[in-house]
Amino acid sequence: MKNSREYAKKVHKLYRSLKRKYPKVEAAAYDEPAEAIVYALLSEEMSEAWAQAAANRFDDQFIDLNDLRVSRIEEILEALGTDTPATRNIASTLNRFLCAIFNKYNMVTLEALKKMSKRPARQVLEKMDGTSHFAVNYCTLTSLRGHAIPLTKRMIEYLRSNQLVHPESDEQAIEGFLARQISAENAYEFYVLLRRRSEARRRAAKKKTTRKTKAKPKTTRKRKK
Repeated sequence: MKNSREYAKKVHKLYRSLKRKYPKVEAAAYDEPAEAIVYALLSEEMSEAWAQAAANRFDDQFIDLNDLRVSRIEEILEALGTDTPATRNIASTLNRFLCAIFNKYNMVTLEALKKMSKRPARQVLEKMDGTSHFAVNYCTLTSLRGHAIPLTKRMIEYLRSNQLVHPESDEQAIEGFLARQISAENAYEFYVLLRRRSEARRRAAKKKTTRKTKAKPKTTRKRKK
């Protein structure tokens, strides 16, 4: 990345400020890699709060991942809590991913990946139908214990708009840069804090836009001659 030293100072300053601003992050750990992917697919395009609520409803409605696999799209949408183009895409992607696991292993589990070294395990995930770059990074970090910094589109937008990375850097360059700045030990905490910050800024921007839209335009009365 161009001017990497300059941006590295900004990233470390941001990390320190976020640790002071937000509560301590509890580490996430998934014994089953497939569960990490499922959660990542829920949260990639939606907020963390929405994804957590949806994941809790999944736990209540579906017995296990295989039950989720054989469920109808309408049943998944019911658990997601809303029927929109975005949630329909999520439901369809989840189904494709879980079916891909079953077709490969004849069961809905990715436990076999934990017996492999990290790079081959990651390559298996990347080739599997239904996964995304974000989901693979999230699973690598939270289940396979690899070094990765998952980034949503909102997080990348936040980094660019706040001049924390070079504006010409693509997603891969940004991820590589952040991985060099943030240790594997701190990667999950940094991911969570950066995500909270990016989503908080987005909510604030939406509220500001809503207030402007609702504000009534001022009218001037013509004086009578």
